[in-house]
Amino acid sequence: MGFNRVSRLDDRVMIRNVIVSVFDKTGLEPFVAELLRSCPGVRFYSTGGSYAFLADTLGERCGAHLIRMSDYTGQPEMKGGLVKTLDWKIYLGLLAEPYDADHAEDLEKHGALAFDMVIGNLYPFEAAAARASSFEEARQHIDIGGPSMLRAAAKNFLRVAPVCSPELYAGVAEELLRNRGSLALSTRARLATEVFRRQSAYDAAIARYFTESAAALLPASYR
Repeated sequence: MGFNRVSRLDDRVMIRNVIVSVFDKTGLEPFVAELLRSCPGVRFYSTGGSYAFLADTLGERCGAHLIRMSDYTGQPEMKGGLVKTLDWKIYLGLLAEPYDADHAEDLEKHGALAFDMVIGNLYPFEAAAARASSFEEARQHIDIGGPSMLRAAAKNFLRVAPVCSPELYAGVAEELLRNRGSLALSTRARLATEVFRRQSAYDAAIARYFTESAAALLPASYR
């Protein structure tokens, strides 16, 4: 398999199209307000509870700034919300590399947008597993879509800013305001580092739980 080699990119990237998929909504309302202040044309793409939260936050500005992800992708959510954001158009928009003519052609051909930011955080698996009354209950809290989008955004920090924790909102908002709605390459790389650090800990917690619990599973566990 051949790999692309990126030889041209921009230091600063303007934030225009943002995916929002968060479990922990702490600090999200003021962060969205700061994004609107620094990036007046920003559009948010979201699902489920995050969409409902943004709709309440934006109020009458929803029409100009908020898009339901299923309306963008044309893909309905799987029952139980198991599949909401695992879609070709989303990952094309996250992984398309800067100044790559083939990627630009794919975006145009499929009517896909280049996303500039992912705001996401993970289901609290470790806390949920500690409270769970069964392995099955704990299993339901293994996040798939959130980590996948953050990982894709982090891989392509050349063009995309992954924001994976409320603790990061203030610093990102301050830089956006100071630089007219743009983030520097060094900031995007730092944000990507934080994604990989947190996801490593998240996966390690799941692995520990499986190591401690999975060996004792029997079909009777599911009756």
